[in-house]
Amino acid sequence: MAQGGSSGFQGSAANVTHSLKGIDFPCSKQDLIKHAQKQNADQTVMQELEGLPEQQYTSMADVMKGFGQTH
Repeated sequence: MAQGGSSGFQGSAANVTHSLKGIDFPCSKQDLIKHAQKQNADQTVMQELEGLPEQQYTSMADVMKGFGQTH
């Protein structure tokens, strides 16, 4: 179940950042998903990553920009 509003975004963004800690950039959407799976990311994080645009991500800020486009 997705949360609406900016407070849901803030909490989810923090969880995504935590789940992607240590990832090497640049990387693809699929690389982000694989890394999060290895980090045992929760279902919400995995759903957020699945919703990201298919593109090359060059930094965590780039991921957050794509993440913000889904909200």
